[in-house]
Amino acid sequence: MEKFAPLNMSPEELIEYTPEWEGERFADGRPKVPDDILERMRNVSITQAWGVIRGPGYNWQYEDGWICTHPGQVLVGRALTAMYMPRRPVMRQVMEEKGERAGCIGDQISWPIDMLVPGDVYVADVFGKIDQGAVIGDNLATAIYANSGNGVVHDASVRDIDGIQELPDFTSFVRGFHPTFASPTIMLTGVNCPVRIGGATVMPGDVVLGRDDGVVFIPPHLAEQVVKTSELIALRDRFGKQRLAEGKYTPGQIDTRWSDPIEADFSRWLESHIDELPVSRAAIQELLKERTW
Repeated sequence: MEKFAPLNMSPEELIEYTPEWEGERFADGRPKVPDDILERMRNVSITQAWGVIRGPGYNWQYEDGWICTHPGQVLVGRALTAMYMPRRPVMRQVMEEKGERAGCIGDQISWPIDMLVPGDVYVADVFGKIDQGAVIGDNLATAIYANSGNGVVHDASVRDIDGIQELPDFTSFVRGFHPTFASPTIMLTGVNCPVRIGGATVMPGDVVLGRDDGVVFIPPHLAEQVVKTSELIALRDRFGKQRLAEGKYTPGQIDTRWSDPIEADFSRWLESHIDELPVSRAAIQELLKERTW
């Protein structure tokens, strides 16, 4: 597809700006974090993910203040980004002409939706617009869900919330609700480009993790580390509570850096309970290979 907006990034540019990712990529250049990692990410808390990505210096990847359309549910997927700005008539006209030459169909707000593939999360920077800020309603939500199997992160309002909530897995994070329509007041200035969502910088291919306490955008090369760290924390917590209940160790021994004998006990416990734990056998076996106790 022709670059129909001036801020789009080419596949080559996306590769250049995400050099840490060494795995598979989509044809558009976005990092393609494996489905297995995305599925395991559903058990990760916002706090755990945030704690891991801050270490390498990714301090501006979390945003709160959302309304979740499906409270209590979790949103996970790979970001496909879109940037909107207040409308300038001539600029929008030029973009529409470029979009027509590139084969884009319908209004600009449909173009990113047509690009979604399963596992994507549509992340739209609509500068927090509420009145005349609803880029999507229940019809476009249905199209988004059909293409991606996911909800959205929209820094704007949405319309037709009753219809949106009828989509059982369309877990989305939005700024509010409003009956007005956004298209006459905005223009699409970029797809698959860096966007600012509140205080966070989001790149195409980031792993989106949304829960009731906010949304974190995880750089793709850190996604596996986030998952493994979260799983290890969950297993260590389970082991520690069991050993405390048994009276084998004192709270002072568990609530500090574990001694070598406790670490060795933990490894033996993992092996003996491998089919009973809330982490897959394959993940535990991988963890055991990496341990030295």
